[in-house]
Amino acid sequence: MRTAAGEQTPGMIRGGLVDRFGRRHNNLRISVTDRCNLRCIYCMPEEALFLPREELLTFEEITRFVQTVQPLGINKIRLTGGEPLLRKDLHKLVHMLVQVPGIEDLSLTTNGLLLAQQAPRLYEAGLRRLNVSLDTLDPQHFRQLARREGLEQVLAGIEVARRLGFSPIKINMVALRGYAEKDVVPLARFCRHNGLELRIIEYMPIGADQWERDKVVTADECLQWIGEQVCPLQPVASDPTAPAQEYAYSDGQGRVGVIASISRPFCHSCNRLRLTAEGKLRYCLFALEESDVKPLLRRQPFDSQAVQELVRQTVWAKWDGHQIHSAQFVKPQRTMHAIGG
Repeated sequence: MRTAAGEQTPGMIRGGLVDRFGRRHNNLRISVTDRCNLRCIYCMPEEALFLPREELLTFEEITRFVQTVQPLGINKIRLTGGEPLLRKDLHKLVHMLVQVPGIEDLSLTTNGLLLAQQAPRLYEAGLRRLNVSLDTLDPQHFRQLARREGLEQVLAGIEVARRLGFSPIKINMVALRGYAEKDVVPLARFCRHNGLELRIIEYMPIGADQWERDKVVTADECLQWIGEQVCPLQPVASDPTAPAQEYAYSDGQGRVGVIASISRPFCHSCNRLRLTAEGKLRYCLFALEESDVKPLLRRQPFDSQAVQELVRQTVWAKWDGHQIHSAQFVKPQRTMHAIGG
């Protein structure tokens, strides 16, 4: 990953976080914990070993990292987990990050179980954008997919967030064969009725179990069901660097987004980096290598240039794509909860 002594890669010369394929990176996903209060079958094992508390980056270290990479072009932050609301006093980190100059967008992905209790403090701290993971409105399906109870708590959390004024609130649904056929349309109706935006995510090989390609429900299938049973959909202009392609209902009453990582890979426009809860920097969800930034964040005196150099090298080493459809694809050893959504 490192270059020869004294050598500068073109990405370093031009400034900003540009990889070998010309992709400029401005989006950072930060996992604050690998712990979760659900055990979703596509995300993590039933029995999981979690990092000890002292291994996690502190809020101060996370903020220091953001302050250091912002001048390189990072202006979008998403907080993830595990379940980020399990991290004690998360609202304090939100307050710290919204004050970093140049950060234009801060959002949070949560499973919603603790959202009703924590939403007021998060809103007061400055958070406005939420993604809530919810695959079904069916209690039995919820128990089967999450291997835990909690549907009512998630729905209560969404309602509290709506009343407080969080906007947008997006509902992340992983479309899994055997469930999505019955769950997509009710979720679409629920989101449409409540002013939420449904995000349909294709099932990816990032969980603990063996990935079964025949369990993938494509974005096109889901869009067809919604268009036929809810309201016709029309594609709309979307941010070319965003993972989701957006569609609007023909009557103007809401939108649906699809993240089609399997059927329509969007690696060519990827602008994201990921920082794990213990300080490993990854250039892709499916990356097989990581850069350890924690020692640099804990070094005294702090050397911001060393951190920036490591980040640049990580971006420069980024591959052209995840190769899921290739015989060369290797499933990462880490599962989703340990990487960060």
